[in-house]
Amino acid sequence: MARSIWWAAGGAALSACTLAMAQGGGGALGNDELRRQVMEVERAFAKTMADRDLRAFAGFVSDEAVFFSGPTPLRGKEQVVAWWARFYEGAQAPFSWEPAEVEVLASGDLALSSGPVRDPAGKLVARFTSVWRLEAPGQWRVVFDKGSPAAEAASR
Repeated sequence: MARSIWWAAGGAALSACTLAMAQGGGGALGNDELRRQVMEVERAFAKTMADRDLRAFAGFVSDEAVFFSGPTPLRGKEQVVAWWARFYEGAQAPFSWEPAEVEVLASGDLALSSGPVRDPAGKLVARFTSVWRLEAPGQWRVVFDKGSPAAEAASR
């Protein structure tokens, strides 16, 4: 009996440690691992455009996101998704993007990604910058997004 209590207590302690590591920000995972996570989530986000999947796109957008896509900032997931729906119409994606750089705060709960935006022929037309927030364990969502025309991005 004492042995089974010891095993149960040990298992519970191990589970608690594992959960704490998974929920903790930068303290649990190294910066390289967090950067890899954000790079992968940015690629999955971009794949929604190639797959023509607006619903999947919406799943990456924070409820309180701000996107600088239209004539005025789009505030909240509903506005962002409604505006971006135009880019998900038709069989061919009007553009694609991919992360080139990712940096994560030491706290592990906020990250910036940036990279090229290309037209269907592969020509560089812009650069994007997105800010991602860790909203739940392993769940990164975009909170800010802004693009710059390629000429403007090149001049920086």
